Amino acid sequence: MNNNKLTLAVGLFVMAGIVALAWLSIKLARFELLGGDHYTLQAHFSSIAGLKNGSGVEIAGVEVGRVQQIVLDPQEYTANVTMSIRRDVGIQEDAMASIRTKGLIGDRYIKITPGGSLNLLQSGQRLVQTEPAINIEELISQFIHGSVNK
Repeated sequence: MNNNKLTLAVGLFVMAGIVALAWLSIKLARFELLGGDHYTLQAHFSSIAGLKNGSGVEIAGVEVGRVQQIVLDPQEYTANVTMSIRRDVGIQEDAMASIRTKGLIGDRYIKITPGGSLNLLQSGQRLVQTEPAINIEELISQFIHGSVNK
């Protein structure tokens, strides 16, 4: 009888651990089970060096979305980035998207600088003004080899 209570207690403890581990995994991966309340925007960049699916999208340092997909546009040879933005955040049609780095060698993210227009972009529309990633290695190489404009 006492052995059955111990087995039941261990079983419940293991089940609680598995549920906690599953919840933690979902939260750390920033995975949404029910899709969430988001809309998508597009942006074309000449270079996205280091940007990945799942990278953050920020306005004024506050995360408002995530990079959903990155594909190459075969006609323009640009990177087409699809972003998932929270529905409660409106993005003006003249806003600018730029790729930034957190810290000196940190992860890349997209920074959106709001515009002054009263017209907001709708789901599936494209941010026209973009600024590509700055390639630090290329800048250092130019500096070392003396090809930086003075």
